[in-house]
Amino acid sequence: MEMFTVLFLSSFSVSLVAADSLAPPVNVSIRDLKANSAAVTWDIPDGEPVIGFAITQQKKDVRMLRFIQEVNTTTRSCALWDLEADTDYIVHVQSISVRGTSPASEPIHFRTPKEAEKQASKSKDEVTMEEVGQTTQLRAGELIIIVVVLIMWAGVIALFCRQYDIIKDNEPNNNKDKAKNSSECSTPEHPSGGLLRSKQQQQQFHKNPTVGRLSPSVTIIEV
Repeated sequence: MEMFTVLFLSSFSVSLVAADSLAPPVNVSIRDLKANSAAVTWDIPDGEPVIGFAITQQKKDVRMLRFIQEVNTTTRSCALWDLEADTDYIVHVQSISVRGTSPASEPIHFRTPKEAEKQASKSKDEVTMEEVGQTTQLRAGELIIIVVVLIMWAGVIALFCRQYDIIKDNEPNNNKDKAKNSSECSTPEHPSGGLLRSKQQQQQFHKNPTVGRLSPSVTIIEV
C-alpha cells in the first residue's frame, strides 16, 4: 500500500535519517512544464533497495518549501501542482529505503511560463484544430463535386452510346427505302415515270392498240 505525505516547512532544514551507502537519485529532470504545474523525473542506481522517494520543492529566494514523500512505490516521477506562473523553483529528490533516506540529489532549477504564453499556446492549438476541421470539410466538398461530375459524364456517355446504337440499327432500313424510291423516280429522259413505267406502258399498248390514242370528236352546230 502506498503512503503519500505532503508537508509545508518554514525552514531549509529537513531532518531525515541518512542511510549508509544509499546513493541519491540521478538524471533528475523537469518535464511537462506549464504555468501552474510540472513533473519531476529521476533514475535510481542499479541495485539500490529503494521503497519510496522524498521531494523538496522551494521557491527561489523564499524560505517556505514543500516536502513530498511517498513510500511503498517504485515510481520514478512525481507531479508538482499549485505552482505560480512566471516563478523560479528549486527541486531536490531523495531515495527512501528501509534503513533511511539517501542524500539529496543535485538541485534542479526551473521557471514556470507566463499565463500569456500558456494562453497563446492554447490558442495556437485551437487554431490548428480549427484549420484541420476546415481542411477536412473542404476535402469532403471536393470529393462530392468530383463524384457528381463523374456521374454526369457517365450519364452523357451512356446516352450517346444509346443514340449511336439506334442510328446504326436504322441505317440498313434507310438504305433500302432510298434504293426503292430511286428506282421509281422519274428521269429527264423518261418524264412519265422512268424506265419501269415506260415498259409497262409499252406492254399495255401492244395488248390494246387503242390505249394512248386520241378518239375523234364530233361537234354538231344547229342553225
